[in-house]
Amino acid sequence: MASRRIVAIGGSDAGISAALRVRELDPDSEVTVVVADAYPNFSICGIPYYVSGEVGHWSDLAHRTLAELKATGMQVRTDTLATGIDVPGRRLAVRDADGRTEQLPYDALIVGTGAVSSRPPIAGLAGPDALGPVDGVHLLHSMGDTFAVMQSLAARRPKTAVVVGAGYIGLEMAEALTTRGLKVTQIEALPEVLPTVDPELGALVHAELTAHGVEVLTGTTVSQIARAASGHVLDVRATGPDGTTFTRGTDLVLVVVGVTPDTALAAAAGAELGVQGAIEVDEYMRTSLPDVYAAGDCVVTHHRLLGKTWLPLGTTAHKQGRIAGENALGGHRWFAGSLGTQVVKVFDLVAARTGLRDHEAAAAGRGWTPATTASRPDDHKAYYPGAAPISIRVTGDTSSGLLLGAQLVGRRGAEISKRVDTYATALFHGMPVDGISELDLSYTPPLGSPWDAVQVAAQAWMSEHHLDVQRRMLQPIDEGHKLSKN
Repeated sequence: MASRRIVAIGGSDAGISAALRVRELDPDSEVTVVVADAYPNFSICGIPYYVSGEVGHWSDLAHRTLAELKATGMQVRTDTLATGIDVPGRRLAVRDADGRTEQLPYDALIVGTGAVSSRPPIAGLAGPDALGPVDGVHLLHSMGDTFAVMQSLAARRPKTAVVVGAGYIGLEMAEALTTRGLKVTQIEALPEVLPTVDPELGALVHAELTAHGVEVLTGTTVSQIARAASGHVLDVRATGPDGTTFTRGTDLVLVVVGVTPDTALAAAAGAELGVQGAIEVDEYMRTSLPDVYAAGDCVVTHHRLLGKTWLPLGTTAHKQGRIAGENALGGHRWFAGSLGTQVVKVFDLVAARTGLRDHEAAAAGRGWTPATTASRPDDHKAYYPGAAPISIRVTGDTSSGLLLGAQLVGRRGAEISKRVDTYATALFHGMPVDGISELDLSYTPPLGSPWDAVQVAAQAWMSEHHLDVQRRMLQPIDEGHKLSKN
């Protein structure tokens, strides 16, 4: 039997995960990965820590070196652009750095083109006179973008920077530039930073930024970035929440306001697009095109609570790529779905979320009646030194008691990432809020309490929103027998 020819487009999480899975399952397969740049399998999530200097060399961001990838038996074509998909002929057109073109035959094709930085409608970012890295204005999503930022930092020696956007990457970059000694102003159009969590928790992150010297301007919209006539290199024009327009001079501008799915190649081949213009795929990562799979930030996400959505996450891309690779060989593995579990470190604070917030659950159309309870249990027993509160918000359905989501903010040593994983696991298995109290979690005074913080928060939700269930649990089982209250 002839070996299968598998071609994967994209050298980031999804494409490489797919190729590795193919080689793992079928060592006789012919696997080719087409990478548009020279940096396959690099951790985009690690970029802020290279900029800050905490990661010493850019090559350390590689999950695997190019040599390690090739040692698996796959062929990795760097600096090679995929230019077209011949679906009937099952061929991928590519062009290398020297302009040479080629047609790569495939039995199955995996599209992992990822996402590209969003370019907001700010004067100075578009058009023939658009400002760019040479002017000290940067978007950030790729290793190429990263090198441009580092070149600006080395050549310009900026003392000030404006970061437009206060999502995950924006917050991490505000910290990174502050760590390098720059005076940073962070501008967010929405009312609070980190808008993926409730404003009450975003305010805690806001305070942490301020405590470390970052000037935070929320409810503020940037309308123009221009070369300065004098003084600073750049002028950023913005309008504050009270409608007042002002100009802020700065040496460096970083625009990080999110990403959009990169679907041009698949769409040109006739692939059906779905939510947010992402490539439509089923649970097996199959596109609408025969023998073409897709995975990662370029595709729709199957969410366990919402159904189809678009939620670009590295963890999701790794899982989807692995599934696409297996199914490209004829497998039948399906993507179990995402819960949007995320975590970010901002200086000495950590914020995390999983599942749904109130408004997301209410808009889901599932008939839920969501409610959220806030609590502040300690991360470990108060009598052991260093105990600190964790701000936790638990969301559940008041009619069924089903857990719908959780958000946490706490100090870096409070195991926030692992505690949000407890909620994520409960959500994955469809547990009720009350069921969290039944989990057999570890305990020792320096690290936790007999009732862990995640359980205390769940109990607070039950007390506020689901007393009727608790009362029913106390009703007689039968005549003359009652439930123990111990």
